[in-house]
Amino acid sequence: MIRKAVLPVAGFGTRCLPASKAIPKEMITIVDKPVIQYVVTEAVKAGIKEIVLVTHSSKSAIENHFDKHFELENQLEAKGKDELLDELRNIIPDDVNIISVRQPEALGLGHAILCARPVVGNDPFAVMLPDVLIDDEGLASNDLAGMIEAYDKSGKSQIMVETVPQELTYKYGIVALEGDEPAPGASAPLTGMVEKPKVEEAPSTLAVIGRYLLPGEIFPILAETKPGAGNEIQLTDAIETLRRQNGAEAYRMEGQTYDCGSQLGYLEATLALGKKHPTLGKGFTQLIKQYASEG
Repeated sequence: MIRKAVLPVAGFGTRCLPASKAIPKEMITIVDKPVIQYVVTEAVKAGIKEIVLVTHSSKSAIENHFDKHFELENQLEAKGKDELLDELRNIIPDDVNIISVRQPEALGLGHAILCARPVVGNDPFAVMLPDVLIDDEGLASNDLAGMIEAYDKSGKSQIMVETVPQELTYKYGIVALEGDEPAPGASAPLTGMVEKPKVEEAPSTLAVIGRYLLPGEIFPILAETKPGAGNEIQLTDAIETLRRQNGAEAYRMEGQTYDCGSQLGYLEATLALGKKHPTLGKGFTQLIKQYASEG
């Protein structure tokens, strides 16, 4: 059973400037919670107990968010704001640990994952890119839990994918499969990945969306992986080596994704999740209708 997840959060978030100039892009809020909290909640719901943040010296706000704030909690308690107090105390369960490691240089996603090696060791683990939020409303369990189940059954690395329109395949990393595309919630053997192919050359319409389950064997491969695109150590290059050695599978997700690495993605996530908020949803929906009618 996979109990560890690595979240690379050391990047500067240039796609979100100027909002991300002074605060980490992962701390920009969607409705009433920062993006990173949604991703951590997703991990916890899938049974993850140890979350490794690969971070940078400018990102201390992320660590502080998951730490106990004794003075604030005391103040809320004294003022009888019990609902807010409970919400603060339950950002993460008591049995989940948040561990931070530093990425000293911006040498790519593969290098960021390699920085987590001393904490993860030889155990299998999840990689969760915090740019992507996944809405699992209506599912019996979330897609990360489905991936973990698939990993436990096959012992193969899992790459989460989602269907995109054929005409947009040039924007994504697209997987090539052995045989037919899997049904949502199922996996299929992977034969390779093509980064931003020409539309007419795309091997499928399944795009990689930022969730991976990998064995500890990926670490020595990453350590030997030469810099690739952008002169950075690419995780996809290491996964391709791993696939050739041990095989890998593409897991087709069931939920809905939102790309929070861009301003429009944040707006879309705010609209979608704001409408579903348990206390703000009704009023927010009315506001959307009001502004839509005025437009």
